[in-house]
Amino acid sequence: MENMTQQQMVRMISVGTIMFYVITNNEQRSEWLLSQVAARLKGMGSPLVWTCTTGLCRDGVVVADTADPMKALDFAIGHPGPFMLIMKDVHHFWWDSPILIRKLKDLASASNGKGKVTVILGDEERIPQGFREDNIMLTHGLPGIEEIQEFLKHMLSREPSFSKACREDPTLFGRLAVAARGLDFVDLERSIRLLRLDEMPGGTNPVASLLENKRRIIQQSGIMELVTDVVGCNQLGGMENLKHWLERRTCAFGLDSISSGVGLPRGVLVMGIAGCGKSLFVKSIAAEWHLPLIRLDMSTVYGGLFGTPEASLRLAFDTAEAVAPCVLWIDEIESGITTHGFKSEGGAASRVLGNFLTWMQEKREPVFVAATANAIEMLPAEVLRKGRFDEIFYVGLPDTTAREQIFRIHLAKRQVEPASFDIPLLAGSTRGFSGAEIEQTVNSAVFEALADRRPMTQQDLMVMISQTVPLSITMAEQIKKIEAWAFKRAVPASGKFR
Repeated sequence: MENMTQQQMVRMISVGTIMFYVITNNEQRSEWLLSQVAARLKGMGSPLVWTCTTGLCRDGVVVADTADPMKALDFAIGHPGPFMLIMKDVHHFWWDSPILIRKLKDLASASNGKGKVTVILGDEERIPQGFREDNIMLTHGLPGIEEIQEFLKHMLSREPSFSKACREDPTLFGRLAVAARGLDFVDLERSIRLLRLDEMPGGTNPVASLLENKRRIIQQSGIMELVTDVVGCNQLGGMENLKHWLERRTCAFGLDSISSGVGLPRGVLVMGIAGCGKSLFVKSIAAEWHLPLIRLDMSTVYGGLFGTPEASLRLAFDTAEAVAPCVLWIDEIESGITTHGFKSEGGAASRVLGNFLTWMQEKREPVFVAATANAIEMLPAEVLRKGRFDEIFYVGLPDTTAREQIFRIHLAKRQVEPASFDIPLLAGSTRGFSGAEIEQTVNSAVFEALADRRPMTQQDLMVMISQTVPLSITMAEQIKKIEAWAFKRAVPASGKFR
């Protein structure tokens, strides 16, 4: 489904399209865009806007007795034109009203050749079957860079403080446009108005305000999360192949190009044993490439709080593309996209799978997809085939060298000098431990030492190691099954790069 833009609307109206249904989550912004479209069309003037509470209204002047949608449509049918009619609430009335559908079809017939254009704003994809042939269906997602720049130009004439700030700092306009990607105009306008405080002590940086708004909005959306605690590759123990893959792509395209979205790879699928560093690697990708990291929890897609699973997934993808270039982290992808969902005929899981595959193949913006999975055998073959992801990596239990690195990393995090410990002995004593289990061993030893008000010793670590039963023992059968699947199907995270 196409996204509504000014250029597209002007072109389609110019060739005779008379009725649109626009799916939008922000009526105010959609109305503003349509008013810009109407201003570019000769003789159309300001749009007529209908709501179920006010009726028809143009430039603050209300048309009497038009709150009833039937009377509003009668007025539009009798209007000589040309005009643009924006109807905001009519989609709430048409499901049980065949008369209303007929009246809308009559308006479509009466609009041919008279310059009358009707735009219905709604928040869901469904429209009555008998009305589909009369409509062009579009979406109006989060604003793109061109739409943001148009809005900023509009704000230059309305906000003297913004105009003054742009004269003093010529780069401010461009930096605001980039920072605003993934946000709505209301957030951009609020940040620009904060420039009024610049004449007061402690003036606010509008770019920093936008970035904070972006973090807060994505966080409050519930379906996605802006991850800020990213770490570099120096916090990864082992994983030589993953680091090599990351380094080679950085060398091939250049850090500046990747950070701007040029040459950004398609994505990676990282599968393996829980607690072995899959999430850390995803965070290190964002850190090394200087890209924002957005986490999508597939279980929330099916929660129903944000509409149908397909609508929730589309919202997540639209947000990721609006924020692009970025890293989209799909955590535990098998919880939402499985072979079971592929086999279920017509179910929500099957539609989610179809939407995911289509988006992965057709996405227009530079979004690097980093998916993690614990049970990759649950994923359908369509997800695993070449072309969906650049590479599939298997993260297994760390070897001796990797365990030594992990001990050094976590001891340093706790402000403990690693040189005072026998690291090879600790690594040898934790064979079969995951990175998370080693981290917890260090944390527990530090806690015990703090409780006794003394420095941590080698003995503290050895005691905690002896008290830990690793997953490699409690889930030995499952781990063997995962390793058997990964053999010759995935690139090992550690060891020789093949």
